[in-house]
Amino acid sequence: MAKTVNAFGWGAKDRKGFLTPLEFTRRATGDRDVQFKVLYCGVCHSDLHMIKDHWGFAHYPMIPGHEIVGVVTEVGSKVQKFKNGDNVGVGVIVDACRKCDQCVDNLENYCPERIDTYNGVEPDGSITYGGYSDIMVADEEFVIRWPDNFPMDKGAPLVCAGITTYSPLRYYGLDKPGLHVGVAGLGGLGHVAVKFLKAFGTKVTVLDISPDKKSYAIDTLGADGFILSNKPAEMGAAAGTLDGILDCVSVVHSLQGLLDLLKPHGKLVVVGLPEKPLELPIFSLTMGRKMMGGSMIGGLKETQEMIDFAAKHNILPEVEVISMDYVNTAMERLARGDVKFRFVIDVGKTLKDE
Repeated sequence: MAKTVNAFGWGAKDRKGFLTPLEFTRRATGDRDVQFKVLYCGVCHSDLHMIKDHWGFAHYPMIPGHEIVGVVTEVGSKVQKFKNGDNVGVGVIVDACRKCDQCVDNLENYCPERIDTYNGVEPDGSITYGGYSDIMVADEEFVIRWPDNFPMDKGAPLVCAGITTYSPLRYYGLDKPGLHVGVAGLGGLGHVAVKFLKAFGTKVTVLDISPDKKSYAIDTLGADGFILSNKPAEMGAAAGTLDGILDCVSVVHSLQGLLDLLKPHGKLVVVGLPEKPLELPIFSLTMGRKMMGGSMIGGLKETQEMIDFAAKHNILPEVEVISMDYVNTAMERLARGDVKFRFVIDVGKTLKDE
């Protein structure tokens, strides 16, 4: 029996990050594996960082993509959760040790031996490849069941952007009706966070440097307020008014103003990943017994919970569906913030094996 299957996708060969068609192999479907045809794959901001090796741990060639949805075409003999024809998704991780305290607590995302969906290293030393490709193979324990009648094109980014925002809002208690929560950065993460917060019943204020986003934040997303975070007068007027802030900004920025917006005992939770470290204003943190924390995606159980919650409340990202051969242009636009708010590649219809 073959140990590998041929696959085709678009990937980067070096840190220039230019994506081109590539042939590669995946492992054949094992006893507990699910193989599926990739229909859509979201373009995450971390894909841009990874293909250009901004974080310094890239392996090439690299097939990016960890917002993957598709339809099952083959299941292993011991698979119990899925069958051919099921709609499924795969997010940021495809394996973990399954034995440590984090795994036992359904927090595989914090397992020290977790394996990322792409650019991860398997136990045999092979490198994992992501969803900018025709097929995907993953252990059934790391596959998400896609809800019936839930759009796959718009929904694909939820397996990354959705859980990245949902999990910290739940964990840090910012999901309680009546709380006043800020969302810093109205982009791919931020606009999804606003949608979850409104579904939770909180009061939401958006913080962004672009005045053009105000009407969208309030009129379309239903935010209760909007503050230009680069305007000291607006920031000062709102000082001490927020119970918490979810910081979704993925470029270097100041934390001082955000901490000043918090009430005493307020929480600043960071989920954006700038390529350089941020300065931490300790004085602002200590004077109001404020808390600062972080969060990185979520475990598989919570990811399934998030998808089901999103389907129930019709929470879908705003996306621009693109063809596979547009992906390099999309990366250029993403780098300058020219997307509202997430690119999704129509892999199923536009990936051509030429």
